[in-house]
Amino acid sequence: MLDDAMKSQLQAYLTKLQRPIRLIASLDGGERSAELRELLQEIAGLSDQVRYDESGNDARKPSFVIAREGETTGVRFAAIPLGHEFTSLVLALLWTGGHPPKVEPEVIEQIRNLEGEFKFEVYMSLTCHNCPDVVQAVSLMSIVNPRVQATIVDGGLYQSEVDERQIMAVPATWLNGKMFASGRMTVEEIVAKLDVKSEQREAAKLSAKDPYDVLIVGGGPAGAAAAVYAARKGIRVGVAAERFGGQVNDTLAIENYISVLETEGPKFAAALEAQVRHYEVDIMNLQRADKLVPAAQPGGLTEVHMANGGVLKARSVILSTGARWRNVNVPGEQEYKNKGVAYCPHCDGPLFKGKKVAVIGGGNSGVEAAIDLAGIVEHVTLLEFGDQLKADAVLVSKLKSLPNVQIITQAQTTEFSGAGGKLAGMDYLDRTTGEKKHVDVEGVFVQIGLVPNTEWLKGTLELSKFGEIVVDAKGHTSLPGVFAAGDCTTVPYKQIVIAAGEGAKAALSAFDHLIRTPAHETVTA
Repeated sequence: MLDDAMKSQLQAYLTKLQRPIRLIASLDGGERSAELRELLQEIAGLSDQVRYDESGNDARKPSFVIAREGETTGVRFAAIPLGHEFTSLVLALLWTGGHPPKVEPEVIEQIRNLEGEFKFEVYMSLTCHNCPDVVQAVSLMSIVNPRVQATIVDGGLYQSEVDERQIMAVPATWLNGKMFASGRMTVEEIVAKLDVKSEQREAAKLSAKDPYDVLIVGGGPAGAAAAVYAARKGIRVGVAAERFGGQVNDTLAIENYISVLETEGPKFAAALEAQVRHYEVDIMNLQRADKLVPAAQPGGLTEVHMANGGVLKARSVILSTGARWRNVNVPGEQEYKNKGVAYCPHCDGPLFKGKKVAVIGGGNSGVEAAIDLAGIVEHVTLLEFGDQLKADAVLVSKLKSLPNVQIITQAQTTEFSGAGGKLAGMDYLDRTTGEKKHVDVEGVFVQIGLVPNTEWLKGTLELSKFGEIVVDAKGHTSLPGVFAAGDCTTVPYKQIVIAAGEGAKAALSAFDHLIRTPAHETVTA
């Protein structure tokens, strides 16, 4: 089951166990139970601190619990956790065995103090690169707090359960038998949703912070680069971000960042954050800005008001709020979002195994999605608004070679429709003939580009007709002391390497502004 390299790596990790643990399996006579037995026996054979038995009697078979010795409850995997979830398995083993997690102490304390009983079920797929964050979060919570239960369910392994609960996007998190959240979440986000008083406490903490020399709003590649370049000047730097790494977290493979031959989005995002923390930048995660108040006079303080009520102040501000997937904005899209309308083929594709799906968008993202899905689903219909696909020729050639793919150009999506709360089809207008047409599909993957996260800035500074922040060659916006960088700006070509360069440029411009503009308020270092 595990190759020699994986065994050697896992054996080294298991030396970190501080107390004995048990792998308690619930199995039947099926092939997948045999696979799970083989995996668990291999793991147990790598350490004297790990014991395996088949005394479990859970209704989900195959499944297993990672429990402390002498106990029968713990993190349950209704899965054979390989692929993207192998790391989740390793961490669950280590944490159950007493190895401390790399989580801030205040978050651990928040988890311990949660009041109530919480029974989490996380539905994931082994090909989903967004799922491990949620899996690891609820696993950690169940290990820290005995009132929290965590069951991790592979949607591909328990397809009937997924169908019954009408789960059409992963990760899907259920709490106490009801839908709790869909999509990627960190442990901090989950705890914040459960701890109703956390928002007020956080707002007070933000407002009490001393002003920054440079405050960066957004933690993607542009924001991270800006933070590093600003911090290296020896000034006070803060980063307020909804999710550090931004949209990079949702990128599967990165193969065009210079000096990095190949990596994955979440790994790249983690490296960005690690480098920023190296420079002792004040990182404020889970923070969404909703108002910008310009400085009243040159050298004064600009305010950034956060959605939780907190207010941050700074002598200069760099806006790097990035962009998000563009919606089609037709009837039925919001109604069937995560019920057939999806945006991540790598995450949700396995849930549509053997079914008919569509992809909207003929650029590189859309064509790559169609190619990936063609190997999983029964049939893919790709719809492109223009008269030809815009993707690279090599991708188009590959797509056209696949027998279960239909390409429709000059197609304008007009509506998503369904029944019983699930998507059943979509309508489009043939732009050549004017004829309205219908496609029967159970899933649609929208891949039509990005929209900048700048709605909160309307009326405050100059935006383009596309909602992008207008910047000059040095990253200046229309407001003195306010700079911008990355996918939220008018700079062309939305690429990671370009965003990083623009972030560095904005930081240098902000520093130049600081040394040329006398301060009207003292900044505490």
